[in-house]
Amino acid sequence: MTPERLGLLWGITVFAGACARLFSSFTGFPSVVLLLLSGLLIGRSGLGLVEPLDLGQGLETIVGLLVCLVLFEGGLNLKLPEGNIRNTVLKISLVRLFISLSAGIFIAHWLAGLSWQVAGIYSAIVLATGPTVVSPLVEQIKLASPLSEVLKAEGLLLEPIGAVLALLLLELTLGDLRGINDVFIALMQRLGGGVLIGLSAGWLLSEILKKIKNEASFGIELQVTLGFIFLVYGICEYFLPESGLPASVAAGFIVGKREVIDKERLDNLIGELAQLAITVLFPLLAADVSWGELSPLGWGGVVCVFMLMVIVRPISIWIATIGRDLNLKEKIFLAWLAPRGIVTAAVASLFSIRLEQAGILGAGRLQGLVFLTILMTVGIQGLSAKPLVNRLKLGQKNNFD
Repeated sequence: MTPERLGLLWGITVFAGACARLFSSFTGFPSVVLLLLSGLLIGRSGLGLVEPLDLGQGLETIVGLLVCLVLFEGGLNLKLPEGNIRNTVLKISLVRLFISLSAGIFIAHWLAGLSWQVAGIYSAIVLATGPTVVSPLVEQIKLASPLSEVLKAEGLLLEPIGAVLALLLLELTLGDLRGINDVFIALMQRLGGGVLIGLSAGWLLSEILKKIKNEASFGIELQVTLGFIFLVYGICEYFLPESGLPASVAAGFIVGKREVIDKERLDNLIGELAQLAITVLFPLLAADVSWGELSPLGWGGVVCVFMLMVIVRPISIWIATIGRDLNLKEKIFLAWLAPRGIVTAAVASLFSIRLEQAGILGAGRLQGLVFLTILMTVGIQGLSAKPLVNRLKLGQKNNFD
């Protein structure tokens, strides 16, 4: 592809994302849905103006770097609830890791027609709620604590786990791993290694920011932070593929908790860059989806996603919150809201490419089902979240009634 064509690809992608953001600000419609629709419009399903595969191997690198920036920003603002509520978050994550993962495999196989191996990859990819969708949605609907913190923390904890597990199941499907034991060992290595590197990197970065805070402009602080994030991600991916995701969250969490830096000042611009990354990523990844991948799913795909929303998630939440410090109204809302986000879309796009290259059947259906999951969860749950909060009286204002 010529440099001119690549420039046009990026120009169209960013412009489409910006228009979607602008329309969202005027209408109040969830921006992530409009970003996905803009990608469908400019990509294979629409006008055919953008073909992500034209980026070649650079697509995976670009997506990975932008995703790690988004997760670092999420970790920077992560507030783990205290006491029993923190235990509730951990139990929800653990229960969903087993119940939602297992149920998703069976449902995707029986209803959406995916093979057992591809169904496993799908279930791992959609395991986590998307913090890039949940966080702005929670703020928009003014959801009260501690429920808002529970939803944010759940997404950030499960997002890296789901992505790493999906990669390992992909490697198992491609024959790079020999069995479930290998998957479990590799999962612990990559999650543990990523978190350890991230914690160390976060502490070192905060110390560097402390040293330069009074001697340099904020622009230098931002450049150092970005350079550090990308370097840590590159090192993690080189030695332990997909460990860069948990490392990004862990690094952001440590930097956000250190009092040696001006977190609010750093967070403002990092947050803007993360939003820009989302504005670019969603249209770019959605452009790779064709109606030919969505239409064969038919009603089976719709029912598959619907069952994940109204049966699998509520059962998982009910089991995880037995005897916990959440009332019935909070449990109902927690059982309903579970939109998927940018990491889900990124992982699906990259993995479908690898499956296609390996000649595995069902790669297109995998990507189609993942994007159908994102569209349905974000669209239906995003639009219904505010009315449900008002109905259940879970908004911030209601705490002072």
